[in-house]
Amino acid sequence: MTKSPKRSSLAASFGLLAADINADTQKSAEQQAPPSASARVGAGVIGATHKAISDIRDERDRLLAMLEAGSGGSTEIETSLIDPSPFPDRLPDDNDGSFAEFKKSIEEDGQKIPIQVRVHPTLTGRYQVIYGHRRLRAARELQRPVKALILEMSDRDLVVVQGIENAARQDLSWIERALFAWRMDEAGIRPRDIYAALGIDDAELARMRSVYRIVPLDVIEAIGRAPKIGRPRWVEFGASLKAKPEALRAVRETLSDDRVLRLMSNERYSQAMGVLKAPSARQPGRDLRDGRGKSLARLQISKKELKLVPETERGFRFAAFLEGEMPALIAKFDAADKQDES
Repeated sequence: MTKSPKRSSLAASFGLLAADINADTQKSAEQQAPPSASARVGAGVIGATHKAISDIRDERDRLLAMLEAGSGGSTEIETSLIDPSPFPDRLPDDNDGSFAEFKKSIEEDGQKIPIQVRVHPTLTGRYQVIYGHRRLRAARELQRPVKALILEMSDRDLVVVQGIENAARQDLSWIERALFAWRMDEAGIRPRDIYAALGIDDAELARMRSVYRIVPLDVIEAIGRAPKIGRPRWVEFGASLKAKPEALRAVRETLSDDRVLRLMSNERYSQAMGVLKAPSARQPGRDLRDGRGKSLARLQISKKELKLVPETERGFRFAAFLEGEMPALIAKFDAADKQDES
């Protein structure tokens, strides 16, 4: 089978890395001076450096072998036996127009490039997709088997190879890459392996964490891929929500389907960010709602005052009811307070 241009490009990239590593190793050997007191002191450091280079070379060769497995034969698998990757890296597209064309090409011309799957780590006879999610979806909708390459692969190797393939495509949005990092984080993947999978450093992972540890997953998914919204604006979104957590409910309401269903994901981001930038209409406090979720009043508590602000006609009736119940509440408080003191 002829290698695809993408896979050849990846192999070439690894080849360049190999040349760099080999050159560094040779250069290091040539620059070693005759043994001296200072050289003996630094011998441990030099040895550790050589070992690190050797480890990188071994890792390069192992991952290259995984990618080269794509040049081997494939087999057909029933799509019902294939589960999603445990580390999904895609949010839904704004529309399915491009996918419809993609599926039509597979229907008419057949599947040219196999997907890659791994043997399911816990379920006998099942697989998990590593990459090729769109091809898998197309085959599933066309009700035909999918051509696949099968590998044995650990979680750690899966995310690194998946990350290499993502880097070759270069069309993941920043927030999709951040979510990929989040799912690896949640699964206990080591930071250095997250760096390898995404081609990032510690500072970039910290920026991603400043977003996905503050912005709830449902909000990110409601916004979507937002391909034109890069790192600075997402970091700003996370910082704004951290500074204004009481706005989260309004953000969720703004992103509800009845309001933004027809908007593109970049526009949905702008709508949500507009809520965070808007001046607060109400003082901080707590919403009091009835059993049906209807707002009754706003309760504001500070060191200086306790304030109940009715927000509807029913809220005023609730305030009057609460005033009548005050003696009973005070008696209940006294009884509870005495128990605490005993």
